[in-house]
Amino acid sequence: MNQLIKKIKTSQFYVNYSRMWPYVKPYWFRAILAVGICIPIGGLDAVIALSLKPYMDLVMVEKSVQSPWYIPFGIVAFTSLQGTLNYLATYLNTWVGGKITNDLKFELYKKMLTFETAYFDRRNSGDIVFRFNNDADTACTGLLDNLKVFVSRLCSSIALVGVLFYNSWQLAIIACIVLGGAFFPLTKVRKHIKDVMDKSVAAISQVITAYNESFAGNKTITAYNLDEYQKNKFHKILSDIFTFKIKIVQRTSWLSPMMHVIVSVGIGLAIGYGSHLILTKQITAGNFVSFITALIMLYTPIKNLGNNFNAVQFSFMAIERIFDILESKPKIKDKENAVELKNITSDIIFENVSFEYIKGKPVLKNINLDVKKGETIALVGNSGGGKSTIVSLIPRFYDVTKGSIKIDGKDIRDYTLHSLRNNMSIVFQDNFLFSGTIRENILLGKQNATDKEIQNAIEMAYLDEFVATLKNGLDTQIGERGMLLSGGQKQRVAIARAFLKNAPVVILDEATSALDNKSEAIVQKAIDNLMKDKTVFVIAHRLSTIKNADRIAVINEGELAELGSHDELMQIPYGKYKALYEMQFQKQAVPV
Repeated sequence: MNQLIKKIKTSQFYVNYSRMWPYVKPYWFRAILAVGICIPIGGLDAVIALSLKPYMDLVMVEKSVQSPWYIPFGIVAFTSLQGTLNYLATYLNTWVGGKITNDLKFELYKKMLTFETAYFDRRNSGDIVFRFNNDADTACTGLLDNLKVFVSRLCSSIALVGVLFYNSWQLAIIACIVLGGAFFPLTKVRKHIKDVMDKSVAAISQVITAYNESFAGNKTITAYNLDEYQKNKFHKILSDIFTFKIKIVQRTSWLSPMMHVIVSVGIGLAIGYGSHLILTKQITAGNFVSFITALIMLYTPIKNLGNNFNAVQFSFMAIERIFDILESKPKIKDKENAVELKNITSDIIFENVSFEYIKGKPVLKNINLDVKKGETIALVGNSGGGKSTIVSLIPRFYDVTKGSIKIDGKDIRDYTLHSLRNNMSIVFQDNFLFSGTIRENILLGKQNATDKEIQNAIEMAYLDEFVATLKNGLDTQIGERGMLLSGGQKQRVAIARAFLKNAPVVILDEATSALDNKSEAIVQKAIDNLMKDKTVFVIAHRLSTIKNADRIAVINEGELAELGSHDELMQIPYGKYKALYEMQFQKQAVPV
């Protein structure tokens, strides 16, 4: 018995449904009601088969004058009742399924927001959409629909098997043996299709990625005449999906034909042996017709079981993928005894900091840097040297591989993530603006900001003149990713957002490098305002913009090569900063 219980608890069916129970529990009454309605839906299948015995014996065989006239009307009544109950079960299943799906999606979305930047670096957008959205639909739809079918079929099978034994226990035993044989092939299918299903899911996620890339990269596609290239790429993805579907059909479609054969054997044996029982008067013709009707009603859904077995497996695999996500732990998270970082009162110190995105390939090597409170430090160097990586480590987008970063003498991993990031404002090269209005995007810096605070942020970001030209002012829609704004306007909205946040640490990651000279000049003024009385880390493409930084750190191939003010670094013979600066100066001095 203990072994049986253990086997049940480790079965795929039990594990998946037990995992889903916490999400079903809030709606348990309607869920159980929906399942309960399925009991009479299945049980009523036996009424038709059972009613045929007296009808056949009295009307067709004995030709009795007092025929049971009520039987046809009873069949119609019971069928109508069954149809009504079926509608109610479908309605309740849809309601409960919708609620559970929404709850699952919300939990998945919350979980997604906890994952570190590296998690998204390793995945494409299609994979994220499919695993965090589509899987919830697949899991819940399959779970509840299959539960409804399972309960109604189970009750129907029990009732019909009862009819079989009522009419002839000998024939019933034959039918049950054949029934067991029909189910056996299902136990061997899952392991043959899992790998194909996994590849199919990956291919479907590539379709979503292709649409996203074509939407976001439409200008690049047009500018480089990539329409033919994109069509071929998309055609290959569709061909792969088609191939996987065919493989699934090849590995599963033999189920239905095999079940048809097994079931036909059962019916053939029942007819053959049933004829013998009639001739020997062990059963009546009514018994036989009732038995065959019940047998066909029992076997028919089983014959077609192979056709929807794929959907069942997709559902179970979706549940497994969902809980793989929900049960996974983000790599960057709060320590158990993490403390709040309330105000930064001292230095930000890098102690022997090393970092690698890929194990064995260091990006930063033993960086030592002491940044005083209120100091502006610029990070310069050749592209790919590690400048952006350094500033990404401060808010813990990534965690250091070796060494530590300290704020106020304490390792930043000892602070809560929320309080650490709450003390930092970041302006990126390509700032992300959300669909909505200018006001909504600025308010992300401080959602309860007053109108006066908003107006001040707009003025300090040199955004007021532009806003004044708009019909709807701050309530102007800016489109997805702020596509209705120019590059300079987007940067100033991001700077206004950072002004509202008013964090003591400001990180500027090449905030002006993608702008033209006129836009850069305006944005630079806004940045100068943002930097006042703050500890500032600035990465600048144009070295002329960081001449006035308190200190300049030259990062070369992941190492701190030089450190000092502009004047100090320019005095180093054959210095790396001096070479970079003179190279830029010479380029700017060349007449056009």
